[in-house]
Amino acid sequence: MLNNLQDRFFITCDAALRTLFVTPHAERACPTLPGEATELTDAEKAQSGALMRVNHVGEVCAQALYTAQAFATNNEALRAHYSKASADETNHLAWTQQRLEELGARPSLLNPLWYGAAFGLGLVAGRLGDAISLGFVVETENQVEAHLESHLSLLPANDHASRAIVAQMKDDEMRHAVDAQKAGAVPLPPPVKSLMSAAAKLMTTVAHRI
Repeated sequence: MLNNLQDRFFITCDAALRTLFVTPHAERACPTLPGEATELTDAEKAQSGALMRVNHVGEVCAQALYTAQAFATNNEALRAHYSKASADETNHLAWTQQRLEELGARPSLLNPLWYGAAFGLGLVAGRLGDAISLGFVVETENQVEAHLESHLSLLPANDHASRAIVAQMKDDEMRHAVDAQKAGAVPLPPPVKSLMSAAAKLMTTVAHRI
């Protein structure tokens, strides 16, 4: 048991370091719209860059949440479930980082703070039990899906590269919510959902600029 806990601790630390300080590599090709070239003005690049920075922060937080929840659970099957979802989020992290570089934009300077805060939330959710932890996943992914849908209307219409990435991310997040529901999630109380929404709003507002 002790060795297992130690292994989980080192795996968790490794995941944090890789997320924050190592260039992520996607296992899936970055989504594109064949035949749709992206040509943007400087103002449109700045707009897309700010929005994709927010999406990149969301993926940093997703890595932290799933890593924390995997660490907290004693259910090996559920840990595998979180690890599989985390692998999808690693693809998203790589895609958004690549797109930021293409747009000449930078990631958020506060990524370590975002990671630490999200990890803490994931750890608390995990400690409250597997059903609640899964319920946290469902609500998080539902809110992220709505957030990505809003970005599809905010991104420049001719930024086909960013829009393809966001659309694929939205589909993946919806699937994560469905998978968590099937795994035994319980609904979170409305006040908790409201707090999560408020925290997400704060993060997206700050990350849009910093």
